[in-house]
Amino acid sequence: MIAFFKHYPTYQIFLTAILALVITAILTPLWIKVLRKEGLGQVVRIDGPQKHLNKSGTPTMGGIIILFTVVITYSLIASASRAGMVAIFTLLTCGFLGFIDDYRKVVKARSLGLRARAKITWQLVIAIVVGLAAVNFAGLSTDISIPLTGIVIPLDYLSLKFSIANISIVIPFLYIALVMFYITATTNTVNFTDGLDGLAAGTITISMLAFVGIAFQQGRLDLAIISAAIGGACIGFLWFNSHPASIFMGDTGSLGLGGAIAIMSILTKTELLLVLIGGIYVIEGLSVIGQIISYRWFKVRILKMAPIHHHFEMLGWSETQIMMRFWIVAALLAGLGFGAYFAMAAGGS
Repeated sequence: MIAFFKHYPTYQIFLTAILALVITAILTPLWIKVLRKEGLGQVVRIDGPQKHLNKSGTPTMGGIIILFTVVITYSLIASASRAGMVAIFTLLTCGFLGFIDDYRKVVKARSLGLRARAKITWQLVIAIVVGLAAVNFAGLSTDISIPLTGIVIPLDYLSLKFSIANISIVIPFLYIALVMFYITATTNTVNFTDGLDGLAAGTITISMLAFVGIAFQQGRLDLAIISAAIGGACIGFLWFNSHPASIFMGDTGSLGLGGAIAIMSILTKTELLLVLIGGIYVIEGLSVIGQIISYRWFKVRILKMAPIHHHFEMLGWSETQIMMRFWIVAALLAGLGFGAYFAMAAGGS
């Protein structure tokens, strides 16, 4: 049946999303049982919203099922490509870093997990490897397009070229720096967003739907399938992660899927449009930065609690209200990014 669908790419993408949804929906309750049996539950920070303390002990590391489903679905449906391999590598390496963080939380009972410096250091290492692989293995251009202007900025001014065993290697320092920023920023802001039941899974699905359309328009079926697999898996996971959640994705999920969002923008050459497509994460990240700066410099908190979704909790909004309204904002921003891309494509920019 899968071979039949390969002749119809739109159905292939649809099949990918449905298959990922079904696999996740089947495996997640089984994983919940395993986690409960082993006593591997969320350790809730005492400095967060007090009503979240009753979530302590809820099974976590559900991201393992999401990542496993994406890899299996991609392997079954897509034809392997170099860009696809780079995307899967990013997903798994960022997810593995998140797994280490989760392990330290649930097994070592450290609610903060990895130290921030260690986490960022490893994210930068992963980003350097991903950037080099994208350029040298997948043949990615280092040019950046400014949306709706037709302006293209080459980022190969400062590059080092050399050969090893007759293999040419290019290190475009400026572009690698951009990849480092994108991967570290996106993984961490998606991680910030994963603070309410269903919030991260829903917004990730929305962002991935935009990348499905962009990749498909570019003729990048491999990337469209990965995006569809992530979106489908997140929808299947939402059945158990919606309020009140039976399981959390943990840092395994939020860091892995954050890395996937970043690499999709890089591989589809929509780097600057990520500000819109992943706009909800920009808002979450800026809320944290703004809170830190305002308190350290002026001893004033601009929010009742950061990230911003906790601010609305403190104002009395329910988790479901925040989740749905943030989904709407995420959809509006992703829709704007999606529309801007097609305007660029139609204008040849």
